[in-house]
Amino acid sequence: VEKNRCVNYGGITMTGFNFGAMLSQNNQIKQIPLDMLVPFHNHQFSLYDGERRDDMVESIRKNGVMTPIVCRPNPDGSDTYEVLIGHNRWNCSKIAGLETIPAIIKEQLTEEEAQTYVDESNLIQRGFNDLKVSEQARIIARRYSEMFSQGKRNDIINEIKMLNGEETSSGNSREKVADEYGLSRNTIARLVRISKLSDSILGWLDKGQLAVRAGVELSYLTADEQSELFEINSADNDMLMKISEAQARDLRVLSADGVLDEDNILKVLSAKKKKPDKKVSIAPTLYKKYFAGLSNEEIADTVAAALDMFFKSKEKGDNND
Repeated sequence: VEKNRCVNYGGITMTGFNFGAMLSQNNQIKQIPLDMLVPFHNHQFSLYDGERRDDMVESIRKNGVMTPIVCRPNPDGSDTYEVLIGHNRWNCSKIAGLETIPAIIKEQLTEEEAQTYVDESNLIQRGFNDLKVSEQARIIARRYSEMFSQGKRNDIINEIKMLNGEETSSGNSREKVADEYGLSRNTIARLVRISKLSDSILGWLDKGQLAVRAGVELSYLTADEQSELFEINSADNDMLMKISEAQARDLRVLSADGVLDEDNILKVLSAKKKKPDKKVSIAPTLYKKYFAGLSNEEIADTVAAALDMFFKSKEKGDNND
């Protein structure tokens, strides 16, 4: 199949699409056969399913694809194009029975620029909170990576916003990321950390079977150790035994000591949790009468002395019976 199967595209309704902004970027819309498209090789976002997918399929059947996708010539040299923006539109178009789809072709993108199109378009279209934990982690980790050019990334973000009819922003430095996503610095640090987890263990996070803080501890395990942990503790990709933050920390310590093997993993996962010490509360009236102004240590000593006297007196009384 030759690339010259693409023909100039016209006559579509540009609902929600800033045509003027698109032309200012020297973009051309072409009709590309669906079978000439492939997903971006590092696309790590889930596609729509269920009602959301069905609604898009029905809309495409009635109205066609009203906003072009964005793609690039496949860097592997084949006569195909990688989808950068619009994986759901492409997928739903196939389900709807279309043969072609309107597309903007981006030429001569670097790998970093192509990844930015994929990441930022998902952020803008879905919203950060609508992403899975694993997707959030990958986004934040890549955002902080020095491999991206900050200035070029800003240009791409602004272009995507213009194509969607949104206002552009001036600058998007690392210092603004926390405010942009409404996250604390600690949350961002945890997301960067869990991006180092294997896809399998990230799946536990996405399903809510593993807490983020426990995931942070497990992220310090080597790739082989994570693989072994998943193999031991999973069935049909679901977690068998819950892993608490404390257990995950124990696994991390064993990993750091170089002794995290199958036996030690099983020991940690099967260890019974220590029951917390029981707490005894003192009625406010008694506290005010006997303990007001005393420190916790003084209160504990007083209670211990009183109990000691009580049981000695009781033992003496029992002996006199």
